[in-house]
Amino acid sequence: MRWNSLVRRSLPVWLAVFTMGCSSEADTPDDPQPKTFEQEMEAWVSTTVSGMTLEDKVSQLFVTYIYGQAADVAHPKNVEAFKEDTPAKVVKRYRPGGIIYFNNDTRDNIDNPRQIAAFSNGLQRAALETGMHIPLFIATDQEMGIVTRVGPPATQFPGNMAVCAGRNADDAKQAAAITGQELRALGINVDFAPDADVNSNPLNPVIGVRSFSSDPALASEFVAAQVHGYQDSGDRTKTVSSTAKHFPGHGDAATDSHTGLPVIQRTKEEWQQIDAPPFRAAAEAGIDMIMTAHIQLPKIDPSGEPSTLSRTVLTDMLRNEVGYKGLVITDSLEMDGVRIMHPDADLPVLALQAGADQLLMAHDLGLAVQSVMNAIADGRLTEARINESLLRILRTKFKRGILLKPFVNEDEAERSLGTPDHLATASRITDRTVTVLRNEGNVLPLQAAPAKVLVTGVGAVPTAALSDAFNAHGSAATTQAIKAAPSDADIAAVVAAANQSDLVVVLTNAMTATANANQKKLVDQLVATQKPVVAVATRNPYDATYAQAPAWLATYSPSAGSMQSVAKVLFGEVPPVGKLPVPLPAANDPATIVYPLGHGLTW
Repeated sequence: MRWNSLVRRSLPVWLAVFTMGCSSEADTPDDPQPKTFEQEMEAWVSTTVSGMTLEDKVSQLFVTYIYGQAADVAHPKNVEAFKEDTPAKVVKRYRPGGIIYFNNDTRDNIDNPRQIAAFSNGLQRAALETGMHIPLFIATDQEMGIVTRVGPPATQFPGNMAVCAGRNADDAKQAAAITGQELRALGINVDFAPDADVNSNPLNPVIGVRSFSSDPALASEFVAAQVHGYQDSGDRTKTVSSTAKHFPGHGDAATDSHTGLPVIQRTKEEWQQIDAPPFRAAAEAGIDMIMTAHIQLPKIDPSGEPSTLSRTVLTDMLRNEVGYKGLVITDSLEMDGVRIMHPDADLPVLALQAGADQLLMAHDLGLAVQSVMNAIADGRLTEARINESLLRILRTKFKRGILLKPFVNEDEAERSLGTPDHLATASRITDRTVTVLRNEGNVLPLQAAPAKVLVTGVGAVPTAALSDAFNAHGSAATTQAIKAAPSDADIAAVVAAANQSDLVVVLTNAMTATANANQKKLVDQLVATQKPVVAVATRNPYDATYAQAPAWLATYSPSAGSMQSVAKVLFGEVPPVGKLPVPLPAANDPATIVYPLGHGLTW
């Protein structure tokens, strides 16, 4: 569908907003005062709500997944999940408030920029054709780093902990601004980012480098910077709604809430000091959305309910203590952390009773909508309660310019992504993230390109990228990527190659004493060869306390861009300036800190 055709189809929405936006010029002598932005918003919201049925209102409370990559192309899994074959028909049947995009094998919505833009336009067209004339939230999880849904040619940045290592909050703001602008060019108007969790547990299986820091003040500074980057970087129709997650704080979890229900033994005072500050900072920065966590806090809420379903957490703590007035969205209602205690039919009702406004990824959308309708009919919920959430949803859509500009220019989509300026900014930011933890014997920086280099470790992408960088400097680099849990045969093959090399660089990823323990064995055996060994923790910096390589670096990211920055640091082209955003405790003694918060060597 061409751009002008899309505009014609959305004329009722465009004309309504244009009329409001031009009110200062159209004022008559009887109405000489120009309307403020807030007055225009409230006028539209009031008019819209008055024309909605109860089921229309309830439908806006849901943000759903969908199958396929084109609005009008059938996908068999849509029939199974929604009893409709195309994404457009799903939107017209259920009239949800939003859609979430994924890039995984199950729900693969993302291919290339033009496809994403066309898909977004098709879904918005379907939403506007329902008669409500309310555009969709179109969301994704583009946290950057290890949680990235839209890959190249979109500009790729390292994740939160990496950016925080650079200790420049403006880097966080710039990365968010570019990411938000590029997402909006694809028709995506909500980013479920940044992660505002304070990673206080080094063994956290699901947050880790998604967090900025274990220090509440550092995390707060960088969260606020990213909120402003996502939401306040120019024209609101070219920005995205930012979403701080996962309230009240997932950073001390020892269980992944995708597969279980984490129990966090925080006291109220500990929560106020450790976990609450980044969410307060997000609220003060004017964030559009806050996402809930599926965790238990037994010392704060003895009910045992997951926070997503807890009135103590969502109303008493988030609304009343933090003072947040914006939109609260649940984490996915498909996750085991929230389904473990209640049937699917109860989850949306309990979440709304707790204080949530929007419900993400109900397992059975039809059942979920009907459950809310039933709860209103029998008095567990009221229409007034539904209206509270609906008003927050509509105001957010108006403020973010989604009503004004629901469609994007498909011809411009690809040209808006990965521009030279954006890529140069990403490179500068990534160069500042590399942290040198150890440099025994001043092995680094390299004084000359080694003749033969072995690049090994976890991941085909990072090992290949680093090998390419060595080759570009004149070395002959051999690449031997391994699995996260290498076998003894894998280790023997790598060690044999190391014996024929002048330098060994080994990349680790999420190595602990119990998980992926053979990565430690690999590093130990490489060190035993007496060859110069440089180890690089490409995800969790905690890896550096599990094996004693003479040189240790941390990148917090396994991306190709991070490996290019590693090469610059190794060859002395840029000085390492990264500082640890978390302390690194000894592998077998959490009370002993090997590398403190803020540690980082340079040259």
